[in-house]
Amino acid sequence: MRYLSDWSLDDGSLLLNFSDDVLQVFADHVQTDTRPESGGVLLGTVHSGGLLVTVATKPTRWDRQFRYLFERLPFGHRAIARRLWRGSGGLTRYIGEWHTHPQDDPSPSSIDLDEWHKLAKVRLDERPLLAVIVGRSSLYVELTHKDGYRKILKVC
Repeated sequence: MRYLSDWSLDDGSLLLNFSDDVLQVFADHVQTDTRPESGGVLLGTVHSGGLLVTVATKPTRWDRQFRYLFERLPFGHRAIARRLWRGSGGLTRYIGEWHTHPQDDPSPSSIDLDEWHKLAKVRLDERPLLAVIVGRSSLYVELTHKDGYRKILKVC
C-alpha cells in the first residue's frame, strides 16, 4: 500500500505532510484479515500554516491490541515523545494519534470521536489534535478541536 503524503483543509489554510518514515509505519501496520488494530502517537513540527509529521510511534508491548480495538497505553510512546522533544529543543512535539481499521476506506467510530475529543480538550498547547485512521486502501485524516469542532483533511 502506498499512501499519499500531502494533505490540506479544503480552503488551503493548513497543509499537512507525512514523512516517508511515517507513511512506512502506516503501511507496515495495515490491518489485514488476521492482524489486530495497531496505533501510536504522531510527532512532528508546527509551522505557520502547516504541520510536518516526522514520527509515528509503533505499538508497544504495553498496548492492548484486538481485532476491533487498539488501546494505546502511555509508557513507551510518552518516552519517545519526551526524548524527541528534548533532543529538538522543544521543536518536535506531540501532534496527534493514529490507529488502524480493518476497512479499505476507514471512517471513525463513535468511540474514536469521543476519544479524540477528550485528547483535544487536554492539549497543553491548545492546538487541535491530528487524528489519523489507516485503512487498507486510504487514510482518514482530521483535526479535532477542544470544543469538539472537527475538520477533515483531503489529499492535495
